[in-house]
Amino acid sequence: MAFPLAVILSFVPAFLCAAFLYWVDRYEKEPKLLLGLVFFWGAVVAAAGALVSQLLLEGAVTGLTGSKRAADLAGTTLFAPLTEESLKGIAVLLVFLIFRREFDSVMDGLVYAGVAALGFAATENTLYLFGESTKHGIRGMLGLGFVRVVLGMWDHPFYTAWTGLGLATARLSRSAIVRWLAPPAGWGLAVGAHALHNGLATAASSAAGLGAAMFLLDWLGWGLMALIVLAAVWRERRMLQTQLADEVTAGALDPRQYRTATSFFAQTGVRVRALGCGRFLATRRFYHLCGKLAHKKQQLARLGDEEGCAQAIEGMREEMKRLAPEAMA
Repeated sequence: MAFPLAVILSFVPAFLCAAFLYWVDRYEKEPKLLLGLVFFWGAVVAAAGALVSQLLLEGAVTGLTGSKRAADLAGTTLFAPLTEESLKGIAVLLVFLIFRREFDSVMDGLVYAGVAALGFAATENTLYLFGESTKHGIRGMLGLGFVRVVLGMWDHPFYTAWTGLGLATARLSRSAIVRWLAPPAGWGLAVGAHALHNGLATAASSAAGLGAAMFLLDWLGWGLMALIVLAAVWRERRMLQTQLADEVTAGALDPRQYRTATSFFAQTGVRVRALGCGRFLATRRFYHLCGKLAHKKQQLARLGDEEGCAQAIEGMREEMKRLAPEAMA
């Protein structure tokens, strides 16, 4: 009873948060299969790797110092941030390296990082909640669940988002210096934010006020990342307006479709209406292509014709012309 409940309390909110990230990434959706693999990496590979690494490192500290307390402190404030942010970040790095054609905006870095972190958080919360149930029963598990899942649901995505932001900055920059420095800088911010949280959480056991400071800093961090996400969405919209303007002249989409393609809310409305008249699949595909075309044109302008980008653009234009009569606006 306790373990299945711990799984439900941990994974259902994580899936809902991942779905929210997928929804927010409005203009160019990432492949669901790839997002699922990233979530799996966080939930299984990163979680297991972090657990084993921390046990080994804490064991080494205990052996060297003879102090279990020193090992616990090092594990919480140093080893956990280093191992967890490194292993979660590897999922984003693999997408960056292997699926570069899917990694072409700041939002992509934030979404992949957030989904990987949510997978990790789901497994970590399951272990903590089940462990609490063995000590204090279901009531204790529910209390801890409120703290970890409700009050802290965006903590791991916030930390790892810095890694995703660093990799996205490197992907889009023409500067060699930025391309080399942005990823480690993003990873460093992720580790630092995580270590600060863990340090305050550890200190809160002897000073309750530090616990309040921890939650306040967490929520301020969430607010900061929400502003970064909103700025990224706004920039994407401006980019779509610029890159799709000449597609109206070329006949790939008409003015009404252009206005829909460049509006966050109009796309939602038109897809809902398309459900009622049997044109949903064509409409969804058409506006997905609009976003992808705009991103590829931006990529071509900034980074050149890498991996057949120009040819892909022409293919998207042709498909859009075929779908345009069926796509609602």
